[in-house]
Amino acid sequence: MIGRLSGTLLEKNPPQLLIDCQGVGYEVGVPMSTFYNLPGLGEKVVLLTHLAVREDAHLLYGFATAEEREVFRQLIKIAGVGARTALSILSGLSVSELSAAVTRQEAGRLVKIPGIGKKTAERLLLELKGKLGADLGIPGGAEQGDATSDILNALLALGYSDKEAALAIKQVPSGTGVSEGIKLALKALSKG
Repeated sequence: MIGRLSGTLLEKNPPQLLIDCQGVGYEVGVPMSTFYNLPGLGEKVVLLTHLAVREDAHLLYGFATAEEREVFRQLIKIAGVGARTALSILSGLSVSELSAAVTRQEAGRLVKIPGIGKKTAERLLLELKGKLGADLGIPGGAEQGDATSDILNALLALGYSDKEAALAIKQVPSGTGVSEGIKLALKALSKG
Protein backbone atom coordinates (compact mmCIF):
# COMPACT_ATOMS: atom_id res chain seq x y z
CA MET A 1 0.00 0.00 0.00
CA ILE A 2 1.18 3.52 -0.75
CA GLY A 3 1.10 5.44 2.55
CA ARG A 4 2.94 8.65 1.70
CA LEU A 5 4.02 10.60 -1.36
CA SER A 6 6.83 13.12 -1.52
CA GLY A 7 7.50 14.84 -4.79
CA THR A 8 6.96 17.81 -7.07
CA LEU A 9 3.48 19.20 -7.62
CA LEU A 10 2.88 19.19 -11.41
CA GLU A 11 -0.87 19.86 -11.76
CA LYS A 12 -3.72 21.12 -9.60
CA ASN A 13 -7.24 20.51 -10.94
CA PRO A 14 -9.60 20.32 -7.96
CA PRO A 15 -9.92 17.77 -6.47
CA GLN A 16 -7.16 16.04 -8.51
CA LEU A 17 -3.42 16.54 -8.28
CA LEU A 18 -0.53 15.17 -10.28
CA ILE A 19 2.61 14.61 -8.23
CA ASP A 20 5.95 13.65 -9.78
CA CYS A 21 7.84 11.25 -7.51
CA GLN A 22 11.24 10.40 -9.00
CA GLY A 23 9.88 10.41 -12.56
CA VAL A 24 6.56 8.64 -11.81
CA GLY A 25 3.44 10.82 -11.91
CA TYR A 26 0.77 9.93 -9.35
CA GLU A 27 -2.82 11.14 -9.73
CA VAL A 28 -4.15 11.90 -6.26
CA GLY A 29 -7.63 12.96 -5.15
CA VAL A 30 -7.63 15.37 -2.20
CA PRO A 31 -10.27 17.10 -0.06
CA MET A 32 -10.52 20.86 -0.50
CA SER A 33 -9.10 21.39 3.00
CA THR A 34 -5.83 19.87 1.76
CA PHE A 35 -6.09 21.49 -1.68
CA TYR A 36 -6.25 25.04 -0.26
CA ASN A 37 -3.02 24.48 1.69
CA LEU A 38 -0.94 23.16 -1.21
CA PRO A 39 2.25 24.87 -2.36
CA GLY A 40 2.56 26.32 -5.87
CA LEU A 41 3.16 24.30 -9.02
CA GLY A 42 6.72 23.03 -9.33
CA GLU A 43 7.23 23.03 -5.55
CA LYS A 44 7.82 20.06 -3.26
CA VAL A 45 4.75 18.52 -1.62
CA VAL A 46 4.32 15.73 0.94
CA LEU A 47 0.97 13.98 1.39
CA LEU A 48 -0.19 11.05 3.49
CA THR A 49 -2.16 8.73 1.24
CA HIS A 50 -4.81 6.05 1.14
CA LEU A 51 -4.89 3.57 -1.76
CA ALA A 52 -8.36 2.28 -2.67
CA VAL A 53 -8.30 -0.85 -4.80
CA ARG A 54 -11.48 -1.48 -6.77
CA GLU A 55 -12.30 -4.02 -9.43
CA ASP A 56 -11.94 -1.39 -12.15
CA ALA A 57 -9.36 1.00 -10.69
CA HIS A 58 -6.65 1.73 -8.14
CA LEU A 59 -7.35 5.19 -6.71
CA LEU A 60 -5.01 7.24 -4.56
CA TYR A 61 -6.26 9.83 -2.07
CA GLY A 62 -3.99 12.34 -0.34
CA PHE A 63 -4.23 14.26 2.92
CA ALA A 64 -2.26 17.03 4.59
CA THR A 65 -2.70 15.57 8.09
CA ALA A 66 -2.90 12.15 9.71
CA GLU A 67 -6.23 13.17 11.30
CA GLU A 68 -7.80 13.85 7.89
CA ARG A 69 -6.65 10.48 6.59
CA GLU A 70 -7.95 8.67 9.68
CA VAL A 71 -11.36 10.37 9.42
CA PHE A 72 -11.47 9.49 5.70
CA ARG A 73 -10.80 5.86 6.58
CA GLN A 74 -13.55 5.92 9.23
CA LEU A 75 -15.99 7.45 6.74
CA ILE A 76 -15.43 4.92 3.95
CA LYS A 77 -16.13 2.06 6.38
CA ILE A 78 -19.73 3.28 6.66
CA ALA A 79 -22.22 1.56 4.36
CA GLY A 80 -23.26 3.83 1.51
CA VAL A 81 -20.32 6.22 1.94
CA GLY A 82 -17.73 5.93 -0.79
CA ALA A 83 -14.46 7.74 -1.27
CA ARG A 84 -16.06 10.57 -3.27
CA THR A 85 -18.62 11.21 -0.50
CA ALA A 86 -15.90 11.05 2.17
CA LEU A 87 -13.84 13.65 0.25
CA SER A 88 -16.96 15.82 -0.03
CA ILE A 89 -17.51 15.61 3.74
CA LEU A 90 -13.88 16.54 4.46
CA SER A 91 -14.14 19.38 1.94
CA GLY A 92 -17.27 20.74 3.63
CA LEU A 93 -16.20 20.39 7.26
CA SER A 94 -12.84 20.37 8.99
CA VAL A 95 -11.99 17.38 11.19
CA SER A 96 -12.77 19.41 14.33
CA GLU A 97 -16.10 20.65 12.90
CA LEU A 98 -17.07 17.09 11.97
CA SER A 99 -16.06 15.88 15.44
CA ALA A 100 -18.18 18.61 17.03
CA ALA A 101 -21.16 17.70 14.82
CA VAL A 102 -20.82 14.04 15.81
CA THR A 103 -20.46 14.84 19.51
CA ARG A 104 -23.51 17.11 19.44
CA GLN A 105 -25.39 14.84 16.99
CA GLU A 106 -26.03 17.74 14.57
CA ALA A 107 -27.42 16.19 11.40
CA GLY A 108 -28.17 19.70 10.09
CA ARG A 109 -24.46 20.44 9.68
CA LEU A 110 -23.96 17.32 7.54
CA VAL A 111 -27.05 17.79 5.37
CA LYS A 112 -25.57 21.06 4.06
CA ILE A 113 -22.76 19.11 2.37
CA PRO A 114 -23.55 18.30 -1.28
CA GLY A 115 -24.51 14.64 -1.69
CA ILE A 116 -25.47 14.12 1.96
CA GLY A 117 -29.16 13.58 2.62
CA LYS A 118 -30.95 13.30 5.93
CA LYS A 119 -30.70 9.49 6.12
CA THR A 120 -27.00 9.46 5.26
CA ALA A 121 -26.35 12.21 7.82
CA GLU A 122 -28.14 10.25 10.53
CA ARG A 123 -26.23 7.07 9.61
CA LEU A 124 -22.94 9.00 9.75
CA LEU A 125 -23.73 10.38 13.20
CA LEU A 126 -24.72 6.94 14.47
CA GLU A 127 -21.69 5.14 13.02
CA LEU A 128 -19.14 7.80 14.06
CA LYS A 129 -20.49 8.29 17.59
CA GLY A 130 -17.81 7.23 20.04
CA LYS A 131 -15.23 6.91 17.25
CA LEU A 132 -14.82 10.55 16.32
CA GLY A 133 -16.53 13.08 18.59
CA ALA A 134 -15.73 11.63 22.00
CA ASP A 135 -12.09 12.74 22.03
CA LEU A 136 -12.90 16.33 21.17
CA GLY A 137 -13.59 17.34 24.79
CA ILE A 138 -16.20 20.03 24.30
CA PRO A 139 -16.13 22.37 27.33
CA GLY A 140 -19.05 22.40 29.72
CA GLY A 141 -19.89 18.71 29.41
CA ALA A 142 -22.97 17.22 27.81
CA GLU A 143 -25.45 19.78 29.17
CA GLN A 144 -23.54 22.74 27.76
CA GLY A 145 -23.04 20.84 24.52
CA ASP A 146 -26.79 20.23 24.28
CA ALA A 147 -27.62 23.90 24.94
CA THR A 148 -25.01 25.05 22.43
CA SER A 149 -26.34 22.57 19.89
CA ASP A 150 -29.91 23.80 20.39
CA ILE A 151 -28.84 27.44 20.05
CA LEU A 152 -26.82 26.63 16.91
CA ASN A 153 -29.73 24.71 15.36
CA ALA A 154 -32.10 27.59 16.13
CA LEU A 155 -29.79 30.10 14.41
CA LEU A 156 -29.36 27.80 11.40
CA ALA A 157 -33.16 27.39 11.19
CA LEU A 158 -33.48 31.19 11.16
CA GLY A 159 -31.30 31.26 8.05
CA TYR A 160 -27.92 32.26 9.48
CA SER A 161 -24.82 30.63 7.97
CA ASP A 162 -22.61 28.20 9.91
CA LYS A 163 -19.93 30.89 10.32
CA GLU A 164 -22.40 33.53 11.54
CA ALA A 165 -23.98 31.09 13.99
CA ALA A 166 -20.59 29.90 15.29
CA LEU A 167 -19.39 33.47 15.85
CA ALA A 168 -22.63 34.37 17.62
CA ILE A 169 -22.39 31.33 19.92
CA LYS A 170 -18.93 32.46 21.02
CA GLN A 171 -20.62 35.58 22.42
CA VAL A 172 -22.92 33.48 24.65
CA PRO A 173 -21.48 32.91 28.15
CA SER A 174 -20.88 29.31 29.23
CA GLY A 175 -23.80 27.79 31.16
CA THR A 176 -26.47 30.01 29.57
CA GLY A 177 -29.86 28.37 28.97
CA VAL A 178 -31.19 27.78 25.47
CA SER A 179 -33.80 30.56 25.27
CA GLU A 180 -31.49 33.15 26.86
CA GLY A 181 -28.62 31.92 24.67
CA ILE A 182 -30.69 32.41 21.51
CA LYS A 183 -31.56 35.96 22.59
CA LEU A 184 -27.90 36.78 23.29
CA ALA A 185 -26.76 35.23 20.00
CA LEU A 186 -29.37 37.18 18.04
CA LYS A 187 -28.30 40.38 19.81
CA ALA A 188 -24.66 39.68 18.87
CA LEU A 189 -25.70 39.04 15.23
CA SER A 190 -27.68 42.28 15.05
CA LYS A 191 -24.61 44.27 16.17
CA GLY A 192 -22.40 42.63 13.50
